[in-house]
Amino acid sequence: MRLIIGISGASGVILGYEMLKVLHQLPNMEVHLVVSEGAMKNFQCETDLQLEQVTALAHYVHSNKNMAASISSGSFKTDGMIVIPCSMKTVAGIAAGYAENLLQRAVDVCLKEGRKVVLVPREMPLSRIHLRNLKEAADYGCAIVPPMLTFYNGANSVEKQMQHIIGKVLMQFGIDYKEFVAWKGEE
Repeated sequence: MRLIIGISGASGVILGYEMLKVLHQLPNMEVHLVVSEGAMKNFQCETDLQLEQVTALAHYVHSNKNMAASISSGSFKTDGMIVIPCSMKTVAGIAAGYAENLLQRAVDVCLKEGRKVVLVPREMPLSRIHLRNLKEAADYGCAIVPPMLTFYNGANSVEKQMQHIIGKVLMQFGIDYKEFVAWKGEE
């Protein structure tokens, strides 16, 4: 399987890092990574991670400014893309078809080629503009998986909450994640 991971400049870049850690452990998984300039700044502001620790988890790392990267072409086949976290600026670009950088171009390519795109939007509260753009992105084929808290599965720590979010995103690609605790229903 070949996935593109985009980490945009929304708060919560640790989610992107945790996703990369999970994908790095999966056999037969090729990961292409694009980190926006805003995300680079957020890694400095929100974590103790060095960017090299993040990029080391991907097979290929592409500059967000490199519009000639392999992932900018539909002839480069992938199984889709995850943008985690996804800023409202990135959502707006996706909804408008305005691919001003490689991250947005890679989403645009996946959509035009009919490939799965999952957006993990990070903003609170959501304005009407945000909601409109998220709806537009969903109408164009993006799965919207906001990082919502869960309580039914005993997720009583930030780590368990992140595992739940990652599990929900990976479900979109048919990937089982051993740390994900699914709802079992009543017997």
